[in-house]
Amino acid sequence: MPAPDVKEAPLPHWIVPFAASLSEPCVQALPRLDAADALPHWSELWGLLEETGRLHADEYALSMPHERVLADLLGWAETGDALADGALPWAAWWAHHDGVTLTPDQYWGQLTPCHWLMGRDHMTLLDPDSMGITAADSRAAFEAVRDLFESDGWTLLWGAPTRWYASHASLAGLPTASLDRVIGRNPDVWMTDHPQARVLRRLQSEVQMVLYQHAVNDRREAAGLPTINSFWLSGCGLPGRTATLPAGVTVVDHLRASLLADDMPAWLAAWQEVDASVLAPACARLKAGQPVKLTLCGERSAVTLTAAAPRGALGRWWQRWRGVTAARPASWLAEL
Repeated sequence: MPAPDVKEAPLPHWIVPFAASLSEPCVQALPRLDAADALPHWSELWGLLEETGRLHADEYALSMPHERVLADLLGWAETGDALADGALPWAAWWAHHDGVTLTPDQYWGQLTPCHWLMGRDHMTLLDPDSMGITAADSRAAFEAVRDLFESDGWTLLWGAPTRWYASHASLAGLPTASLDRVIGRNPDVWMTDHPQARVLRRLQSEVQMVLYQHAVNDRREAAGLPTINSFWLSGCGLPGRTATLPAGVTVVDHLRASLLADDMPAWLAAWQEVDASVLAPACARLKAGQPVKLTLCGERSAVTLTAAAPRGALGRWWQRWRGVTAARPASWLAEL
């Protein structure tokens, strides 16, 4: 009688975005991760891992390093220019997960309702997830600007409080900056000089005028909430690409909100959560001889680490040496 097929469990692969940034608050906070009790599993784990891949970019790239890592895992590189900077079709990805059906032969982008905070000499885009946008508020703003888009030949679909979907011929080949690049920064700086971006600038101005005195913003102001006064377009592309990550891949999103808000006490606490929820079980698996993979992502780079399996006395010395030299997270994370 033939033995039954036994399927191996998928290799655990943790992807950790926002592991560090180049912001001054983060640079100042990083050394606190070197304290002996800050990340107790860090040095132990680093003594068992070796670098097996590195994605290089810079802090001015439109796409974030973790987005490029995920796009590669989704197989989007096989579709030609899909991995071009600022051309990752995240709108189609999110629409799939929101249960929104997009016309397959049209280009779609994700419109994120948001607040552009007017400062003395520049604007700042607030994190939409921190604005408390309810479905009712989002739908009210959506309906208020819908005619504005549709009269200009756009198709607009509502997906979630912070996700609307838009289709227009001008989106074909239009590179856009990731929302994660723009949060906390001046959105004007991240608008590309692509000829088709002029349409967006006009629509953003018109949306601001429509929403300026809308009832939904009157209610939000009365409640002490930021108004919905603009939108950000990102993730343009055609639908139809893979929308499911490979088995075993987990995106660890603990660090995102606090780093984008430059809330360093919360970010340091979130790193301790990562140490307990990711690094500790990774250590346990490696000690048991079970491989793992870890990808840490910053503003410029993403580094993938996998289990190193040295053998013999030299191998054990190498593991101990690597554990000591990698025991200080600050200098290592600063390179991301």
